[in-house]
Amino acid sequence: MKQPILGVTMGDPAGVGPEIIARAAADPGVRALILVVERHPAVQKLESFLLKEAGFRVEFASNGQEALDRARTDRPYLLVTEILVPRVDGLTLCRRLREDPATREILVVVFSHLDAEDRAVEAGADAFLRKPLDPDRLIETVRRLLGGRKKAE
Repeated sequence: MKQPILGVTMGDPAGVGPEIIARAAADPGVRALILVVERHPAVQKLESFLLKEAGFRVEFASNGQEALDRARTDRPYLLVTEILVPRVDGLTLCRRLREDPATREILVVVFSHLDAEDRAVEAGADAFLRKPLDPDRLIETVRRLLGGRKKAE
Protein backbone atom coordinates (compact mmCIF):
# COMPACT_ATOMS: atom_id res chain seq x y z
CA MET A 1 0.00 0.00 0.00
CA LYS A 2 1.38 3.42 -0.96
CA GLN A 3 1.12 6.23 1.55
CA PRO A 4 2.47 9.78 1.81
CA ILE A 5 5.18 10.18 4.45
CA LEU A 6 6.61 13.67 5.00
CA GLY A 7 5.37 14.74 1.58
CA VAL A 8 7.06 11.78 -0.08
CA THR A 9 5.04 8.93 -1.50
CA MET A 10 6.52 5.72 -0.18
CA GLY A 11 5.64 2.07 -0.06
CA ASP A 12 5.28 0.26 3.22
CA PRO A 13 8.92 -0.59 4.13
CA ALA A 14 7.81 -3.67 6.06
CA GLY A 15 6.16 -5.08 2.95
CA VAL A 16 8.88 -4.23 0.45
CA GLY A 17 12.23 -5.79 -0.23
CA PRO A 18 12.69 -8.81 2.09
CA GLU A 19 15.53 -9.99 -0.16
CA ILE A 20 17.23 -6.60 0.27
CA ILE A 21 17.06 -6.89 4.06
CA ALA A 22 18.41 -10.46 3.92
CA ARG A 23 21.31 -9.37 1.68
CA ALA A 24 22.12 -6.50 4.03
CA ALA A 25 22.14 -8.78 7.07
CA ALA A 26 24.34 -11.34 5.31
CA ASP A 27 26.73 -8.70 4.01
CA PRO A 28 27.46 -6.30 6.93
CA GLY A 29 30.86 -5.14 5.68
CA VAL A 30 29.59 -3.91 2.32
CA ARG A 31 28.04 -0.50 1.83
CA ALA A 32 24.67 -0.51 0.07
CA LEU A 33 24.99 0.06 -3.66
CA ILE A 34 22.70 2.73 -5.07
CA LEU A 35 22.39 2.98 -8.83
CA VAL A 36 21.41 6.47 -10.05
CA VAL A 37 20.03 7.32 -13.49
CA GLU A 38 20.50 11.07 -13.90
CA ARG A 39 21.13 13.03 -17.09
CA HIS A 40 22.35 16.32 -15.58
CA PRO A 41 26.06 16.28 -14.59
CA ALA A 42 25.63 18.89 -11.84
CA VAL A 43 22.82 16.88 -10.22
CA GLN A 44 24.90 13.69 -10.60
CA LYS A 45 27.75 15.30 -8.67
CA LEU A 46 25.43 16.50 -5.93
CA GLU A 47 23.64 13.15 -5.60
CA SER A 48 26.97 11.33 -5.57
CA PHE A 49 28.37 13.60 -2.85
CA LEU A 50 25.27 13.35 -0.65
CA LEU A 51 24.85 9.60 -0.93
CA LYS A 52 28.55 8.84 -0.43
CA GLU A 53 28.66 11.14 2.61
CA ALA A 54 25.71 9.18 4.01
CA GLY A 55 27.73 5.97 3.67
CA PHE A 56 26.43 4.46 0.44
CA ARG A 57 28.25 3.27 -2.68
CA VAL A 58 27.00 5.15 -5.71
CA GLU A 59 27.19 4.28 -9.38
CA PHE A 60 25.57 5.98 -12.35
CA ALA A 61 23.85 4.79 -15.50
CA SER A 62 23.56 7.17 -18.44
CA ASN A 63 20.17 5.90 -19.63
CA GLY A 64 17.30 3.65 -18.65
CA GLN A 65 18.43 0.66 -20.70
CA GLU A 66 21.89 0.72 -19.14
CA ALA A 67 20.26 0.95 -15.70
CA LEU A 68 18.06 -2.06 -16.44
CA ASP A 69 21.04 -4.11 -17.62
CA ARG A 70 23.14 -3.09 -14.62
CA ALA A 71 20.29 -3.78 -12.20
CA ARG A 72 20.27 -7.37 -13.44
CA THR A 73 24.04 -7.82 -13.07
CA ASP A 74 25.04 -5.50 -10.20
CA ARG A 75 21.93 -6.04 -8.04
CA PRO A 76 21.85 -2.61 -6.35
CA TYR A 77 19.92 -2.26 -3.11
CA LEU A 78 18.17 0.82 -4.47
CA LEU A 79 17.81 2.64 -7.78
CA VAL A 80 17.12 6.36 -8.15
CA THR A 81 15.85 7.46 -11.55
CA GLU A 82 14.41 10.56 -13.03
CA ILE A 83 11.54 10.13 -15.48
CA LEU A 84 13.01 11.82 -18.54
CA VAL A 85 16.03 9.64 -19.27
CA PRO A 86 17.10 8.36 -22.72
CA ARG A 87 16.37 4.95 -24.27
CA VAL A 88 14.01 3.65 -21.56
CA ASP A 89 12.19 6.31 -19.54
CA GLY A 90 12.17 6.11 -15.74
CA LEU A 91 8.58 4.90 -15.42
CA THR A 92 9.09 2.12 -17.96
CA LEU A 93 12.33 1.23 -16.18
CA CYS A 94 10.42 0.93 -12.92
CA ARG A 95 7.76 -1.30 -14.52
CA ARG A 96 10.38 -3.57 -16.09
CA LEU A 97 12.24 -3.91 -12.79
CA ARG A 98 9.00 -4.96 -11.11
CA GLU A 99 8.14 -7.47 -13.85
CA ASP A 100 11.49 -9.29 -13.67
CA PRO A 101 11.87 -11.78 -10.78
CA ALA A 102 15.61 -11.03 -10.70
CA THR A 103 15.07 -7.30 -10.07
CA ARG A 104 11.64 -6.89 -8.48
CA GLU A 105 13.09 -6.55 -4.96
CA ILE A 106 15.26 -3.55 -5.90
CA LEU A 107 13.84 -0.47 -4.23
CA VAL A 108 13.07 2.38 -6.65
CA VAL A 109 12.93 6.14 -6.07
CA VAL A 110 11.58 8.24 -8.93
CA PHE A 111 12.94 11.77 -8.91
CA SER A 112 11.46 14.40 -11.22
CA HIS A 113 10.40 17.99 -11.76
CA LEU A 114 7.27 16.62 -13.48
CA ASP A 115 4.01 16.32 -11.55
CA ALA A 116 3.95 12.54 -11.94
CA GLU A 117 3.68 11.15 -8.43
CA ASP A 118 0.59 9.06 -9.22
CA ARG A 119 2.16 7.65 -12.39
CA ALA A 120 5.33 6.75 -10.47
CA VAL A 121 3.34 4.91 -7.81
CA GLU A 122 1.35 3.08 -10.51
CA ALA A 123 4.64 2.05 -12.17
CA GLY A 124 5.76 0.47 -8.89
CA ALA A 125 8.02 3.15 -7.40
CA ASP A 126 8.68 2.88 -3.68
CA ALA A 127 9.04 6.66 -3.35
CA PHE A 128 8.68 9.81 -5.44
CA LEU A 129 10.73 12.95 -4.86
CA ARG A 130 10.16 16.30 -6.56
CA LYS A 131 12.99 18.34 -7.99
CA PRO A 132 14.73 20.55 -7.12
CA LEU A 133 16.86 18.24 -5.02
CA ASP A 134 16.32 18.52 -1.27
CA PRO A 135 19.45 16.89 0.22
CA ASP A 136 17.88 16.01 3.55
CA ARG A 137 14.78 14.51 1.96
CA LEU A 138 16.87 12.40 -0.43
CA ILE A 139 18.97 10.88 2.36
CA GLU A 140 15.98 10.46 4.68
CA THR A 141 14.01 8.68 1.95
CA VAL A 142 16.88 6.35 1.04
CA ARG A 143 17.50 5.46 4.69
CA ARG A 144 13.82 4.92 5.38
CA LEU A 145 13.45 2.63 2.37
CA LEU A 146 16.51 0.63 3.34
CA GLY A 147 15.03 0.13 6.79
CA GLY A 148 17.19 2.76 8.43
CA ARG A 149 20.26 0.61 7.93
CA LYS A 150 23.32 2.61 7.01
CA LYS A 151 26.04 0.33 5.67
CA ALA A 152 29.43 0.54 7.31
CA GLU A 153 32.54 1.25 5.26
